[in-house]
Amino acid sequence: MFGQASSDMIEKSFAECVAPISWHNKSMRKTAKLFVYSLGFLLLCMIPVIIHQGAVTASPWQSSSTSILNPETVLNDLARANVVYLGETHENQADHAAQLQIIQELHQQNDRIAIAMEMFQRPYQPVLDQYLAGEITEDELRQQSEYDRRWGFPWEYYAPILQFAQINQIPVLALNTPTEVTQKVAQKGLENLTEADRQWIPPLVEIHIDNEAYRQMIREVYDQFHQGHGSSEGFENFFLAQVLWDETMAETIANFLQANPDYQVVVLVGQGHVVYDYGIPSRVDRRLTEVPNFAQRSVLLNPVNEARSEDEIADYFWISPATE
Repeated sequence: MFGQASSDMIEKSFAECVAPISWHNKSMRKTAKLFVYSLGFLLLCMIPVIIHQGAVTASPWQSSSTSILNPETVLNDLARANVVYLGETHENQADHAAQLQIIQELHQQNDRIAIAMEMFQRPYQPVLDQYLAGEITEDELRQQSEYDRRWGFPWEYYAPILQFAQINQIPVLALNTPTEVTQKVAQKGLENLTEADRQWIPPLVEIHIDNEAYRQMIREVYDQFHQGHGSSEGFENFFLAQVLWDETMAETIANFLQANPDYQVVVLVGQGHVVYDYGIPSRVDRRLTEVPNFAQRSVLLNPVNEARSEDEIADYFWISPATE
């Protein structure tokens, strides 16, 4: 499905994903390294996607058939959606510039939007709220949310988005599962989570692992990394961790929309959580089946070429001029 990624790409993804995380002992580092390496490989290398940043007159928008789309038509369609996903490659600065531009365009049409960010973990929602209220500085937000340790991609990629949110009083949602919880699930599954761990995730009955197409997609990544030597238990825990991540983010989005039905949520998240609606979108939809005319749209930012011909991988692609 994904084609072959070069060893350089794999090593780059590993370095980017592991660097922000501190491990407490050698054994934990080895287990976590394996998990994060594989997950980073999935999110940063193996999922292809597209979009166009830059001046609207350049028409950055494309469809899965690579046809050029009218920007006004696309933005009007996005504006009608309850949730818009902007699927990024984390280390691609052009993706983040595109995100800001799209958010600004949507905000012009509707000032009742919220920005949901994978880059912040749930326990740090109060810190985000304090920043938006002007109670702490940007530097304090970065420090108190433990951003560099828990996410670690350059702060400058997301700072303009956060600044825009503060100036315009746009809510920002901390979407992600705490690193410590994800690590536990990747190592030993869900059964070893404590009550303290479970306060940050959905009820276990809401962790659905029955999407076989998604399982197969993750399995391909897992098998490529392990070269056929991975264990069944290892894969199941790896898949559980990925699904837990998706379900936690989906629950946060759904809870916000249930409490604020007149808002639109714009989600900044890795492409692997968006493609084919397998990750977050299908799980948000499951939670909001009673919302009339509920609609979601996915935009993939600057994906690799193979993605452009994939049917149903996303609703729209955005291709920044420098990436063409």
